[in-house]
Amino acid sequence: MATTPTEPTGDGDRFGVGVAIPMQGAGGIFGPSCRSTVELAVHEINSAGGILGREVELVVLDAGRSPRMVARELDGLIRQGYVHAVTGWHTSLVRDAIVAAVAGRIPYIFTALHEGLPTQDVVTVGEVPTTQVAPALAWLCDNFAVPNWSIVGNDYVWPRFSSGFVENIAPSLGITVSSLGFASFGDEPAISALLDTIERESPDAVAMFLVGQDAVLFNREFARRGLDRDILRYSPLMDESMLMGSGIDGTANLYSSAGYFRSIVSANTLDLQSRYAAFHGPFAPTLNNTAESCYEGMLTLAHLVSRAQSTDMTSIKASIGGLAYDGPRGVMQYQGAQGFHDIYLARADGYDFEVLSRI
Repeated sequence: MATTPTEPTGDGDRFGVGVAIPMQGAGGIFGPSCRSTVELAVHEINSAGGILGREVELVVLDAGRSPRMVARELDGLIRQGYVHAVTGWHTSLVRDAIVAAVAGRIPYIFTALHEGLPTQDVVTVGEVPTTQVAPALAWLCDNFAVPNWSIVGNDYVWPRFSSGFVENIAPSLGITVSSLGFASFGDEPAISALLDTIERESPDAVAMFLVGQDAVLFNREFARRGLDRDILRYSPLMDESMLMGSGIDGTANLYSSAGYFRSIVSANTLDLQSRYAAFHGPFAPTLNNTAESCYEGMLTLAHLVSRAQSTDMTSIKASIGGLAYDGPRGVMQYQGAQGFHDIYLARADGYDFEVLSRI
């Protein structure tokens, strides 16, 4: 079986970075913003000299397809020497397929929030339940009378693990989980059935682990049924594009937690927004927290390869200890292969978020 060398091959003036982002399906709502933010990161990295002295070239892979198709395309690009690293926001299903396809041959930076389970040969940027979900639920329970919860999610590893996590910590928070349900991606009847259960059970709050357009559909129907008047919603995956899709009437009493919201007032966030607007113009896709994670992935990749002076994963893992840098999320500090940063709790306010607390 042919193998790909650990150092860039082919055109010595280019460094191909595969960026796996969904351009269709439930997560397709994130695609344009993710691509636009990565384009800014590539421009800035190239302006600073590229990676290993080579100009970075963006290679977009549509992660909205089946995981097998994404993995097959990526494997071919690696073998041909077109891709020397891979990053991007995608589901854990796609992540696991990419892990198998990459097999440690090139650096892989996974930027999405995730379940926090150890995965070999992956550097992870996104939030994990222990630092994102647990403190958010604690804050909500401290500030609202919400002892009875329902949990809904898409039917794959991140929602299922996160739901189990909530059930495990529920006693320590003084809450109970009255119902738990999952829907396959794009299954509108199943999403409607989840809402039927919530309407029947009438919990105080709902924890949502739904992705992209499925969460949008859930929010619209939730509001149409009038459930938003009395039932609080919390989702760790809710960005500004999803608020726009949900509509002005679909986001009342909705909370989220993340490492980045565009409404955070800090030098780092304002600087990113200014550079993004200058690069793409006033009609660019929304700079949201999902897209920002992709920018963070490119920063992490550039820092890691620079520290290791190599794309060899053994060298990168040996050099990652102590990596910290100041970026749009503030200080990003790596403990092993997982990046940690501040997390914020926010309430939906129309098409934007009002940040309430650093948690």
